[in-house]
Amino acid sequence: MARTPVAEHEERVRALLAPLRTRDAETVPLHAGLGRVTAVDIVTPIPLPPFRNSQMDGFAVRAAEVAGAPVDLPLVGEIAAAPGEPAPLAPGTAVRIMTGAPLPTGADAVVPVEDTTVSGSLVSIRAPRVSGEYVRDVGSDLAAGDVIVPAGTRLASRHLGALAASGIAEVEVEARVRVDVISTGSELVDLGDALGPGQIFDSNSTALAAAVEAAGAELVSTARVGDQAEFFRLLLDSSVDGGAELILTSGGISQGEYEVVRETLEPLGAHVDVLAMQPGGPQATAVYRGVPVVCFPGNPVSSQLSFLLFVEPVLREIAGLPPRMRAPRILDTPLSSPPGKRQFLRGRALPAGRVATLGGPSSHLVAALAAADVLLDIPEDVTELPAGATVETWEL
Repeated sequence: MARTPVAEHEERVRALLAPLRTRDAETVPLHAGLGRVTAVDIVTPIPLPPFRNSQMDGFAVRAAEVAGAPVDLPLVGEIAAAPGEPAPLAPGTAVRIMTGAPLPTGADAVVPVEDTTVSGSLVSIRAPRVSGEYVRDVGSDLAAGDVIVPAGTRLASRHLGALAASGIAEVEVEARVRVDVISTGSELVDLGDALGPGQIFDSNSTALAAAVEAAGAELVSTARVGDQAEFFRLLLDSSVDGGAELILTSGGISQGEYEVVRETLEPLGAHVDVLAMQPGGPQATAVYRGVPVVCFPGNPVSSQLSFLLFVEPVLREIAGLPPRMRAPRILDTPLSSPPGKRQFLRGRALPAGRVATLGGPSSHLVAALAAADVLLDIPEDVTELPAGATVETWEL
């Protein structure tokens, strides 16, 4: 049987998920905005800074009165960085001022503490100052009404800090893609349960749920079902009714018996395929009640790598996240690859741009995947590579 190239399935999934790129906006508290993408330009309602203040700990003065420094001025008080408006500065005097404190009317310069000497009630100014020196003017950072964060920005801590400084408590962001994860297989048991004969723990739900959130999407729910088509269909209905915009499934799409996903979705028009890749040959796509469904193999490594290859790039783009880094590396040891299959081997990056493979190609080797920090991407037409050959790698 002819196998479908990986690139062809990539395009099929991209086309299926294309409608998800059009996002509605939602308003969230500022603290919940980290990592979200702004839906509109956000403007500051106040100037930054909102009042004229001191850039240094020092003494507020009239610059013209210290132009002939050195000069001594009487100290008439102290202004802390605290609420309230200070009294105007009387001519021929100085006032001690702290960083961030409001500058009194009449003062137009600040002399840093280290450039002065205080003796009793007098302060000696050792060098002349110019108007505006060490003074933060109103709006010198941003004027009221100016854009502080433009639309399409993925919010980082620095953005949240600037928005908080403007008094903005909520932000309008693009809604995240809402994703449900359904794992299938009667052999699966929940974490914490005891394993019986022929049973394995359901690791796909955990891995795919984490991968969804890491890709900037919103995990709505995870669910597990055995090999009963009626129960699987109930879960699909529950996902759609619960507002999922994308459903991911694992297992049940091979050509044997008890393939609950294929048996349910293929009569509804699902595209079930076998790709020219290892691991992760069986793949499927469908639309269920208007919601795209992307179906992965049940083997844990196949499931995780399938998400990384086909779904994660789209979700990361929508979330404003950069793509995974890819880089050529030098193979540390020789390797072989099956003819006609694009192989993704687990590996570890080594110094000097080299890479070593970890474990074998089998799709059950979850420990090797956990220990890896790169994937080696071996093309379909390559069957042997010697040590020293250059291979394309993806950072995990």
